[in-house]
Amino acid sequence: MAIGHGGAPMTIAGGIREFARATPDATAVIDGDRTLTFAALDERASRLGNHLLARGLRPGERVAVLLGNRLEYPEVAAGIAKAGLVMVPLNPRLTPAESLFILEHSGARAIVLDGALAAVAGDHGLLATTIDGDYEAALENADPRDPDVRVDELDPFCIAYTSGTTGRPKGVLISHRSRALTFYLSALEWGLGPGRTSAAVAPMYHGAGFAFGYAPVFCGGTVTMLRTWDPEAFLALLERDRVQSTFLVPTHAQMLRALGEGAVARHDLSALDTLYFNAAALPWPLKQWVMSEFPQCGIHELYGSTEAGIITNLRPVDQDRKPGSVGHGWFLTELRVVDDAGNPVPPGEPGELFSRSPFLMNGYHDDPEATAACTTDDGFMTCGDVVVRDDEGYVHIVDRKKDLIISGGVNVYPREIEDVLLQHASVLDVAVVGTPSSTWGEEVAAYVVLRTRPADGVLDDSCRAELEAHCRDRLAGYKIPRHWAALDALPRNAGGKVLKRELRDRPTPSTKEL
Repeated sequence: MAIGHGGAPMTIAGGIREFARATPDATAVIDGDRTLTFAALDERASRLGNHLLARGLRPGERVAVLLGNRLEYPEVAAGIAKAGLVMVPLNPRLTPAESLFILEHSGARAIVLDGALAAVAGDHGLLATTIDGDYEAALENADPRDPDVRVDELDPFCIAYTSGTTGRPKGVLISHRSRALTFYLSALEWGLGPGRTSAAVAPMYHGAGFAFGYAPVFCGGTVTMLRTWDPEAFLALLERDRVQSTFLVPTHAQMLRALGEGAVARHDLSALDTLYFNAAALPWPLKQWVMSEFPQCGIHELYGSTEAGIITNLRPVDQDRKPGSVGHGWFLTELRVVDDAGNPVPPGEPGELFSRSPFLMNGYHDDPEATAACTTDDGFMTCGDVVVRDDEGYVHIVDRKKDLIISGGVNVYPREIEDVLLQHASVLDVAVVGTPSSTWGEEVAAYVVLRTRPADGVLDDSCRAELEAHCRDRLAGYKIPRHWAALDALPRNAGGKVLKRELRDRPTPSTKEL
């Protein structure tokens, strides 16, 4: 008998099928007072896949998904995959015009959506299946057998559109293999497998939110859905469902801290043992607060992108030893740090970070130029971030290359200034950008969110002088912000990243605004 290549292809529906056989009665999903077993999840996913195929969709075609975090999200993703279709997640915070761009660019033929979000999709003209509308009837009338459409593991399961922090969103082609490996290794790293309960806090329409909300179910664990972010509701969810691990972004930690002293301790969080952060820098003072408020938890800080997946992770053992670092390369990941000419830089010198791993995207949908601009012939890819690696190989993010400020011919890295300002007791959040200058090319502008603001929102010169003095003690003179503005909140995308493009598009703030 001839022996072929061993194993079945990895798909994001695989884990659902496996645990429907192994632990059919185990709870896969919790959504308030609703629960779903693995057997029910598997069958409902099969029914959805057959429903979509019965409506005339063919394998490889695109299905948009417009849902918040809710019980149906895992079954919708698995059902699309079982039918050999490609998911296109939509952000419920988009305008109809933004949604229409994604629907048209992706070539979506159908949409599964929450009826309450119908206005976001606008007049799309797609085949629609509506949660809280015809969805349950569609499942009831569909064939319960697994459609089992075979796909290659390198085929895309998803086109995830980037947040557009620097312009029009691009469609990131993410393969089944990329995310299946991410799920398995996430379970290994952060405890998401059988017998474990994790909370889906970050929105599942976002790349990291989906990866860490779907991974527990894919790997045989339980996920409980936090429908909308509220720090008190989050703590109550952790206590009620005995959550053991959860993924957060730094903004979540900031809002938890803002609840005040004793807020975390009022909840029984004895089951919680793992917290992992991504999407933006976790400033050292905030990380210290997290470690003090959750002393029973292993704290991880990881770094990655929709295009590259997880690139690095700083594990609990290194948190105190390597403040400001995002750790070593993650499993199966090679790193390269180079100068503008592509030459490797030595430890301690800033350079652009490239990574090579099985988690990398297949490319940008219908945009070969953008794909070529961020990839190398030997398979490395960059997110455009400038980093420094220390002599032990730990990565420290300096800044995004596109956010670099060049003032008087000198490179200024905004993150360095932001980290300094976050050490001031009155600063809750901050973003630093470059603003045009006829003399210097660019000057440094700081947008700050303060813990307390006067009722009229006008801050006097003494406050600005105090922040300037704080910077002057810690930064070279050319790095001191020349322009200041106070905001109630920084503009952020669904993943928690600051939309610096929006800040740069504002009129240059006056030095008298703060």
